[in-house]
Amino acid sequence: MGLKKRSKVSAEFNMSSLTDIIFLLLIFFMLTSSLVAPNALNLKLPGSSRASTSVPSQIDRVKIDNSGRYFLNGRRMSLDVLNQELTARARRSSSKFKFVIEHAKSTPVQDVVAVMNIALKLDADGILAAEK
Repeated sequence: MGLKKRSKVSAEFNMSSLTDIIFLLLIFFMLTSSLVAPNALNLKLPGSSRASTSVPSQIDRVKIDNSGRYFLNGRRMSLDVLNQELTARARRSSSKFKFVIEHAKSTPVQDVVAVMNIALKLDADGILAAEK
């Protein structure tokens, strides 16, 4: 009987080409990540220190309530007027302009981000303060 011997299929996997691809991807991502400049806000988030710190009275306070109304030092105003008022105060400031952004837990995020964008445009320090 003339049975032919079949060639066995090898179940081994050659890893050398896979490691080459991984190293090429690693080099690509390392090079491209150094070229990307992050567009970040300059926010000072509160820490968790036990020492009581008081905020000086000369720092302006922007408060945002649950329904999206804006208050600057207790005075209600629209977002456009708030932008103009903060711009004027930033120009009058001799040092870096700072203000506190206060909001409730249920305040819409887009209202808080609108005030953060004003801080970014003015190159001001917006200190984000949340309720306990």
